[in-house]
Amino acid sequence: MKILVTGATGKLGSLVIENLLKNTAPENIAVSVRDTAKAQHLKDKGIDVRYGDFDKPESLKDAFKNIDKLLIISTDGDNETRIKQHKNAVNEAKIANVRFIAYTSVGKADTSTLPLAIVHKETEAFIKDSGIPYSFLRNNWYLENETDSFKEAISTGTWTNSIGEAKVGWALRKDYAKACAKVLTTDNHNNTVYELSRKPVSVKEIVEIIENLTSKKINVNNIDEETYSNILKSNGLPEPVVNFVVGLQNSIKNNSLDIESNDFEALLGEPITSLKESVEEIVKQLS
Repeated sequence: MKILVTGATGKLGSLVIENLLKNTAPENIAVSVRDTAKAQHLKDKGIDVRYGDFDKPESLKDAFKNIDKLLIISTDGDNETRIKQHKNAVNEAKIANVRFIAYTSVGKADTSTLPLAIVHKETEAFIKDSGIPYSFLRNNWYLENETDSFKEAISTGTWTNSIGEAKVGWALRKDYAKACAKVLTTDNHNNTVYELSRKPVSVKEIVEIIENLTSKKINVNNIDEETYSNILKSNGLPEPVVNFVVGLQNSIKNNSLDIESNDFEALLGEPITSLKESVEEIVKQLS
């Protein structure tokens, strides 16, 4: 059984590899990367390092050769580029006779109002249409995405956001990585959809934990969409980026990530990192 992970030198991919190595031998693992030099540390561990670039589909023919299970970690970039890249990967996986695809999607991808959800909705459709058995790992939201807000809260005593009282199923990247590895190293995941979400919590609940950890009083500053947009512009962000981020916040405010699901712990067979421990981990990284 040969497992291949794309984007293996990225933040999530690196953690997936760590978890795979706990469950299978290095010779059972391959990675597809755009810069093989950056994956030398993986090669040194006995992992099969292959060159593959989603923008160059011809490179994926060799990258996906003789692969049984493939993890496609969603790429970065604008929606149009990402959709094209993912389609290339799925097409080449079919040509290479890959037997199973796991894909890192987003919560409720088929109905979500998140600006980036269209990428995942389209990619899920490509995979279904390919006829290859699949597992969609619908990651809710990385708690690490809020690192800048953690910094602001600890240094200034204010957490500024425009999502109001909305709740989100935040979890640490390492928990999502563990779920990826679980699907790749165990059976009975064909044509499954996992909504990977912690019990949703609000910013206020996170801030209360930070206050207890730091003994600092922190104010949650809920601002409106226009004010938030102006702050981003004043920080020098280009208008397309501002519009994307504001749209993202607005979607979250409208509960796009308030997803109740038991899939995370059911898949892992154990609890994910507690909210307190998760917040503490980020606070420690900032100290």
